[in-house]
Amino acid sequence: MRLLYVIKKENPMDQMPNCPKCQSEYVYHDSINFVCPDCGNEWDNNEIQESDDDQLIVKDSNGNLLAEGDNVLLIKDLKLKGSSEVLKKGTKFKNIRLVNGDHNVDCGKIMLKSEFLKKA
Repeated sequence: MRLLYVIKKENPMDQMPNCPKCQSEYVYHDSINFVCPDCGNEWDNNEIQESDDDQLIVKDSNGNLLAEGDNVLLIKDLKLKGSSEVLKKGTKFKNIRLVNGDHNVDCGKIMLKSEFLKKA
């Protein structure tokens, strides 16, 4: 009587994590980091992934949540420090970024406080 042993080999592709940025399953390992060819994201799987508790919460003057890429409007005239220029009420800023700090909205060339903005 012959015994047949079945050895199940694990497919290394089954162990690859999805991209944390775009959730793509097409990921490859580049000796040090994992790389997503779809969005170009590179990460080390040993890094602690950012959880929902670590998300930056920024609200505008009306209490609406602001997100990356939103468009916002100024609610009052603001003088620029170190300059004689004034940002007029109603000025629109497109594609904002949220950052930590006192001035928590990055509008490109200037940083503003969210209390002077409203979601457009």
